[in-house]
Amino acid sequence: MADDARPAGVGGSLSPARLIAYGLPGLPVGALGVPLFIFLPTFYSQEVGLSLATVGTILLAARLWDVVTDPVIGALSDRTRSRFGRRRPWMIAAVPLVMLAVWMVFRPPEDAGAWHLLGWSLALYLGWTMIQLPHGAWGAELSDDYDERSRIAGSREACVVIGTLLAAGTPVFLGIDGDVRPGTALGALAIALMLVLPATIAAAASVVPDHRTAAPNPLPWSESRRLLLRNRPFLRLIVAYLINGLANGLPATLFLLFVEHVLAAPEKQGLLLFVYFLCGILGVPFWLLVARRLGKHRTWCTAMILNAAIFAFVPLLGAGDATIFLAICVATGLCLGADLTLPSAIQADVVDVDTARGGGRRTGLYFAFWGMATKLALALAVGIAFGLLDVAGFEAAGTNAEGPLLVLALLYGGLPVLLKAVAIALMWRFPLDRDAHAHLRIEILRKETENKAGG
Repeated sequence: MADDARPAGVGGSLSPARLIAYGLPGLPVGALGVPLFIFLPTFYSQEVGLSLATVGTILLAARLWDVVTDPVIGALSDRTRSRFGRRRPWMIAAVPLVMLAVWMVFRPPEDAGAWHLLGWSLALYLGWTMIQLPHGAWGAELSDDYDERSRIAGSREACVVIGTLLAAGTPVFLGIDGDVRPGTALGALAIALMLVLPATIAAAASVVPDHRTAAPNPLPWSESRRLLLRNRPFLRLIVAYLINGLANGLPATLFLLFVEHVLAAPEKQGLLLFVYFLCGILGVPFWLLVARRLGKHRTWCTAMILNAAIFAFVPLLGAGDATIFLAICVATGLCLGADLTLPSAIQADVVDVDTARGGGRRTGLYFAFWGMATKLALALAVGIAFGLLDVAGFEAAGTNAEGPLLVLALLYGGLPVLLKAVAIALMWRFPLDRDAHAHLRIEILRKETENKAGG
């Protein structure tokens, strides 16, 4: 395995081979997200027989489990010292847990019920955290450069989108697009994840350096909490990140239901998802170029503005409008590259605020909070959407009147636009731009030099 004894966080650029290898674990992470948030809720309500409210409650509870596991794993990975590094051991240890949990959740036994879904969802989310959180922190530590961090995050998120694209296209690849039984796609994805997950993590662990000697000195909890609460860019970013995550999570959760019941085009579900995520990949290089001119936060806001303006037309669509919706998928998909890549790069910069104030390199802990925000947003999306649909009398497996269909359309395309407007307002005047970050790096280097001289 590639090792590096230098302090975490270095300048310069990663070689193309290391950049690609680092991003590869994003493939199974992205592929896992599609079934969990798009296929799984519909599968357990339509085929297993659980109510929409029950499925929403269970998946919300499983996500809330991350409120406990994320900060624990983040802090432990920050403190891990091993000859294999700080981040790699956690990702490798997660592989067997995730593989087993995926099989049990995606291919449940015939007598599976609510407790089966809850128990194995808890195990799956724990394993997912053990991969996703150290992976993000690992990337943030590979470079201290403002723009290089965008490139590293772009590699990871591009692989996430490719994995998502492949998972979303599974119905098309298998010739089952239009099959309203998501269990068929879930079974195929379970087998694919068994193969791809260990292979991609092994590739990253073999090629990319993981700094094994840079574990920070742990701070007392009172001091650690004080530094977190004083980090205003962190607080501002995490609130915007949570709100934008909820705005993205609502359409992800309701996509299959919207296409089947509002657009009346279940046979085009796979195609629409495939086009959306393909355009997301194509948009990544463009937004990275724009970010070099406008800065990361302004570029992200610009993409969110365009996304919201286009998506505002979605609640006006109805049966027979699948072609118009395809055009919307193309346009909003191109904005997706910025929405996925740039917040991750900004997260790495915000950690430097903490480091400059004496917190040490607590990258894992900070990424734990962002992981919690991501998962909480998606869990809230499931709980809110399915709960309100249940109250409105919506039937996932039946015919619905205009009232429940209107509620579905507004939850899918109306509420996300309002949420993105709030996220844009929070981020437009974000204080940590390229110049501010350069001053932070100078301060960090000055303190490190003083510590070495004093040591």
